[in-house]
Amino acid sequence: MKNLRVLLVDDQSLFAESLRTFLHNYAEDMIVMGIASNGQEAIDMIRQEIPPDIILMDVRMPVMDGVTAVKKIKPIYPAIKIIMLSTYDEDEFVREALLSGASGYLLKDISPTELIISIRALNSGVMQISPSLAQKLIKKTYIEDKPIPAGENQEKTFEWLKTLTRREREIFALLATGHDNEEIAEQLGLALQTIRNQVSTIYSKLDVKDRFQIIQLANRIKKY
Repeated sequence: MKNLRVLLVDDQSLFAESLRTFLHNYAEDMIVMGIASNGQEAIDMIRQEIPPDIILMDVRMPVMDGVTAVKKIKPIYPAIKIIMLSTYDEDEFVREALLSGASGYLLKDISPTELIISIRALNSGVMQISPSLAQKLIKKTYIEDKPIPAGENQEKTFEWLKTLTRREREIFALLATGHDNEEIAEQLGLALQTIRNQVSTIYSKLDVKDRFQIIQLANRIKKY
């Protein structure tokens, strides 16, 4: 299996260099192809070289911010997976980044080891969101009993969401943000077997076979 090509995009050179050193020393399956100091520089590097598999992108940068860069990169290079890596946890940054095509949003207080695990999980198709951010998104997007978007097509699209109970929506959201059964049980204070039973019920109601399909359904919600 080929090594993952990683591009670091951050205007804090000390942080970026430290991260490159750590990945070089402890992630044998990753190659840092370079460091860009802003979104425009990242786009220029992608055009000139073989595109990376993963981009770790800061949010606030001079010249071109991270969200703008995501909006420009994803339509041209849809295969590139982008993780926003930031100190900012404001809802508007998180939502806009994810809606623009980012595959994850992690806070910079994550440990380097956890970051490596997150990169590998993302490459396998599991969306990566910091737990504190996931809690905010869960509450606003899935758990609250808000109206389903209006319109005949939207009603049909979201019909499956109506079949879930409040608790099942909560578990659905945790599944969609990359949590395994053990993590969900711990976070919700429920028995592991209870979570397993509820996950099976959710799969049955939504007619899905795995967590990847759960993430696909969650992405359909975000588009609205």
